Amino acid sequence: MNFLIVLKSLGILLACESLAMIPSFIVSILYGDGDALSFVYTMLILFIVGIGVAVFARPKNKNIYPRDGFAIVALGWILVSFFGSLPFIFSGVIPSLVDAFFETSSGFTTTGATIMTNVEGLPHGVMFWRSFTHWIGGMGVLLFALAILPSVHADTLQIMKAESPGPNPEKIVPKIGKTAKLLYTIYIAITSIEIILLCIGKMPVYDAFVHAFGSVGTGGFSIKNKSIGAYNSVYIEIVITVFMVACGANFALYYQAIKGGIKNIFKDEEFRLYISVILSAILLITLNLNWNVYKSIWESLRHASFQVASIITTTGYFTVNFDKWTVFSKMILLLLMFIGGCAGSTAGAIKNVRILLLFKLVKKALLKIIHPRAVYTIKFNGKAVDENTLSEVLVYFFMYVTTFVIAVLIVSIEGKDFITTISSVATTLGNVGPGLGVVGPAGNFSSLTDISKVVLSFCMILGRIEIYPILLFFLPSFWKRISI
Repeated sequence: MNFLIVLKSLGILLACESLAMIPSFIVSILYGDGDALSFVYTMLILFIVGIGVAVFARPKNKNIYPRDGFAIVALGWILVSFFGSLPFIFSGVIPSLVDAFFETSSGFTTTGATIMTNVEGLPHGVMFWRSFTHWIGGMGVLLFALAILPSVHADTLQIMKAESPGPNPEKIVPKIGKTAKLLYTIYIAITSIEIILLCIGKMPVYDAFVHAFGSVGTGGFSIKNKSIGAYNSVYIEIVITVFMVACGANFALYYQAIKGGIKNIFKDEEFRLYISVILSAILLITLNLNWNVYKSIWESLRHASFQVASIITTTGYFTVNFDKWTVFSKMILLLLMFIGGCAGSTAGAIKNVRILLLFKLVKKALLKIIHPRAVYTIKFNGKAVDENTLSEVLVYFFMYVTTFVIAVLIVSIEGKDFITTISSVATTLGNVGPGLGVVGPAGNFSSLTDISKVVLSFCMILGRIEIYPILLFFLPSFWKRISI
């Protein structure tokens, strides 16, 4: 491993995190809630540590190899979550380091799970930072660094591969720096449009920024205790629903749509599955709620549509306490927590492309039983999928399930009820947000023990960077120095 390039990259990342706090610092000054100094202290610490490490590490070999990329991503996400928690601690909003780390990990990983029991009335700057972490983490904290750096080495594609959600991330344009800037241009454009539309719906400007960060980053932190339900506006719910679904799709599709027309989006197999799952879940839950919970089909459709979009995109906003819904509807939502959005989106969980390939693998296995000598090729979007990719999908699915089981066993030690234990792990590993039971929309994660919070914090990070970077740390061969 090229340790010096890893250190240098981490130093630059921390310096970039310092710059990312400037908008929150400005907001804290504008509102004058007394939280400005918490950002000053944090930015100074980040800048000194970041620049110090970046200057100290002077690698002779500036190539970034696959192992380096994974190390930068794994350590980078842990470090930005740790240092990003300092404004909560310095401001006194969250005195506990474990709680602050949980909240910040939840923000950067776009999970939206919270330990806060009352978010209304808290300092505006800190709350802005809390939601802004969604926006940064949605596209990726390292991709954010790549986008704002003046020049980026070509080998930083290894960082993008290690951080990008979903199999086989590709460069949109030849240079990785331009790819990062292009993706963020699309990202900023979508965010800006949503902010404008929310303001048209008479949502306050500050609220519009915060909730746009949460829906475009598919995060889910709100500044209202009742989340989006506090506004009781069908228009606002429709706008947020549309943007959650849009940002749960692969962002590369929007670039393709700009170049070749919107029809290119619907040619994508994963996108078609994604939309089909959403529509099917909405239909089933709407019918179920109309018979058992709500008095009209339109009210059932309204809440089913918003909640399905929120859960499958792993956003976590809510308009009603869906923990009071029927078991059938809650089981569908629990299933959506595992499916998630598309590869290359800001959403979490297993991803539709892997679900699709797993079904194709099952079909191939069944056909091989009927015709053992036949040769079957699995195709995705008209192209043959190589065996390495299929193997990675199977391995990832196994690792996801194994991680889920281990985390459930650890969290179950504290003795919460079955549905709380299961959903708390499912929602954090899938980067969803609220779960069911104690950690449902009407509750939070504050009553869990510190051990459970630490485990769930790492579940959030594992889910966001798709397990591999962290698990590789436990392989002795991963740490062997390369010859340079």
